[in-house]
Amino acid sequence: MQDNEPTLSSIEDYNTLKGSKKRVVWAVIISGLLIGSIFVTAKLYYGSTDDTLPVSESIGKVPVK
Repeated sequence: MQDNEPTLSSIEDYNTLKGSKKRVVWAVIISGLLIGSIFVTAKLYYGSTDDTLPVSESIGKVPVK
């Protein structure tokens, strides 16, 4: 029985990426780093959680159908 899953050696650009594929990979990496840095900056700026409200209630029973 033969699997229909591709193997790494059968993919054409396994060893090198060329052209627009390389640009897409770099765009994804850079956008991930930018979004991550925005979250880190927001966490450092708004990171204080001193204004949270304490919750003392607990759930007794969860209704199950």
